[in-house]
Amino acid sequence: MNIREHTENIEKNVLSKYAAFAENSRGRLVSEGKCDIRTDFQRDRDRILHSKSFRRLKHKTQVFLSPEGDHYRTRLTHTLEVAQISRTIARALRLNEDLTEAIALGHDLGHTPFGHCGEEILNEIHETGFRHNEQSLRIVDYLEGRRNNKRGLNLTHEVRDGILNHTGGDKPFTLEGQIVKISDRIAYINHDIDDALRADILSKDIFKEDFFDTLGYNHSERINTMILDIVKNSMEKDEIKMSSDILNAMDELRSFMFKNVYYNPQAKREERKAKQLVSSLYEYFSKNPDKMSSLRYEDFKRSGSLDPVRDFISGMTDRYAVNIYKEIFVPSFWI
Repeated sequence: MNIREHTENIEKNVLSKYAAFAENSRGRLVSEGKCDIRTDFQRDRDRILHSKSFRRLKHKTQVFLSPEGDHYRTRLTHTLEVAQISRTIARALRLNEDLTEAIALGHDLGHTPFGHCGEEILNEIHETGFRHNEQSLRIVDYLEGRRNNKRGLNLTHEVRDGILNHTGGDKPFTLEGQIVKISDRIAYINHDIDDALRADILSKDIFKEDFFDTLGYNHSERINTMILDIVKNSMEKDEIKMSSDILNAMDELRSFMFKNVYYNPQAKREERKAKQLVSSLYEYFSKNPDKMSSLRYEDFKRSGSLDPVRDFISGMTDRYAVNIYKEIFVPSFWI
């Protein structure tokens, strides 16, 4: 018996009957041999962690565009917070922590530069629209490269399903995927309060709102309240759920954040410029596809569609997009 098989036996003896067991995975898009040390879900986690798309998250906007302060969240720190919350819940419920972590680390790989405003403009101008969860799946299925020039990370069906369905109306078929879906919301509505307070978008007067009485008055209290409630209401059940009181309070907090932060003119004052930048780059590379990376240009010649332009732009970090825009549209000066 090798180390992987020993780990798979531990899963059988320790995890809940509702867990997704690595040994019983529905498999990969392309069949491949097993690792002697790592389970399939552990390999998926490692493939995501070592990918270029994951590294680029450190320079992609979460909410506030190109913040100068060191303590504002980025798409990478958001991802790590989602992974931490997800793992805590999975461990408490005796579900598969490796699967949960893999989904959490991969769920936002498809985000555009400049956060949701970049997603909004690409959805408007690209002929088939744009949704970051679908792009995350495209990245792990095709855009990321591996050794021997193989395309995609060839992840398991369970991880791919969790990434695709972490947002939107469809529910992941594993409880581990459902954990990431709710942990994503827990993470962003709480850490965005911190960033909004730091940016003076919100004041401490907000804590007079009734839902803080239920959830807690600081970051750790709110997260602890939500996690404990999920664990209490999901233990040894075939779904991940909250009590109605905590869920209603969380929904009220989320609505409050949309009204006062996500749609706040001060917080979003640079979005018009960001959308114009993305739109200009999309138009330019649509007319000059040979100026894209060699891989995306080869995709363009094969596909005959503008999907590779979407792929190229959505993969950019904020600062790369700004630098490319300057290089193309802003005149340089003689020195």
